[in-house]
Amino acid sequence: MRCRFLILLTCFLSNASSQENVYPAKENKGITIIKNAIIHVGNGKVFENGAIKISNGKIEQVGADISVPAGDVTVVDAKGKHVYPGLILPVSNLGLIEVSAVRATTDVREIGEMNPSVRSIVAYNADSKVINTLRSNGILLANIVPQGSLLAGSSSVVQLDAWNWEDAAYKTDAGIHFYMPSLMPGPRVGGAGSGGVSGTQQVQSDPVKEGLDKIDKVKTFFRVAKAYHDADSHEETNLKFAAVKGLYNRTQKLYVHANMVKQMLVALDFIEEFGFEVVIVGGSESWQIADLLKQNDVSVILQQSHSLPTMKDDDIDQPYKTAAVLQKAGVLFSISDDDGSTRGRNLPFNAGTGAAYGLTKEEALQSITLNAAKILGIADKTGSIEPGKDANIVISEGDILDMRSSIVTDAFIQGRKIDLTDKHKQLYERYNQKYNLKRPF
Repeated sequence: MRCRFLILLTCFLSNASSQENVYPAKENKGITIIKNAIIHVGNGKVFENGAIKISNGKIEQVGADISVPAGDVTVVDAKGKHVYPGLILPVSNLGLIEVSAVRATTDVREIGEMNPSVRSIVAYNADSKVINTLRSNGILLANIVPQGSLLAGSSSVVQLDAWNWEDAAYKTDAGIHFYMPSLMPGPRVGGAGSGGVSGTQQVQSDPVKEGLDKIDKVKTFFRVAKAYHDADSHEETNLKFAAVKGLYNRTQKLYVHANMVKQMLVALDFIEEFGFEVVIVGGSESWQIADLLKQNDVSVILQQSHSLPTMKDDDIDQPYKTAAVLQKAGVLFSISDDDGSTRGRNLPFNAGTGAAYGLTKEEALQSITLNAAKILGIADKTGSIEPGKDANIVISEGDILDMRSSIVTDAFIQGRKIDLTDKHKQLYERYNQKYNLKRPF
């Protein structure tokens, strides 16, 4: 067993050294002009032949009539290319899990059920080799989320070109994550009449009752935490209560991980009793109560649209159509990628599927840019190509939502042109050399 572990660890360490020459870009100073581009602003507007002026890492101008000023100016000619806001992955364990089979590279959850004081940002590994593969698909920011069985802790938004977690931090501890119990009865086993032997029936646990008890436990915690914050002073600091202070003044959001309607209805109770700002994560059945979510100003992060429907009698393509239902109801929503094999890379293509099932192309783009920024509380800094915001920008030869034509050629984070080298490209070049293969494009 120890031998196998050492082999796995050796393989991991050998792979981990493959991108040591990919450095974070230096701070942007001066003026950069991106011209002759098809600019997708991210709020629905499109400039067919536009330009963007970037000054000291910020977007200064965007439009059709921008001239190149005299002096030391960097000019990027994007003729025939598409320019987009940097894509945002709204739910991710990026930097918390490197190789799931190697326990030493996993730091995504803590022991116990009540861990609101756990901060995902301090465990974020800015040297993760997965990060570069996301950047190559135009994903420039991600919300790093802890996992757990009840109250898991706080998430933070990071930008994906940094030396360490302090450099990466874009907005810290803006959300507390609550993993809603299932509330679904499991199959009954044992005992007469259910395949068991009469006289040997054992008392079975009730998952619904257990789930409701856990929800009451969380509500009790929030009631006591409110009383703690209402007090004028404290002899001792309670770290768990202190961690959720922002929920009461709405500087933090409560992210409720739930898919079933009954779970989401329970989440609405937290709005009624505590006045929290709630975001549903998952929301596979959110289409059934879209109007109710809109009435309560609840946002939704659709965690994985490339999946089977939740219930057997749902339409087979319901996961693809849910985004369009939420859009029509006026619910603020974002699309994510929770597939463990893609690790977030398919984010733009999940949005592209939404565009094939009821969303317009610009609405689909907005779901992974401006909508995501609004939900995460960073829309004042990013999410669209508008004056005053950070220059988080992606340039692609084709439609970034279409895996057949999307080829990201350039990317900027806060005006810094980043290196798009990643492990996949390095392996491609390595075996091109070994077998003298012809390039497919």
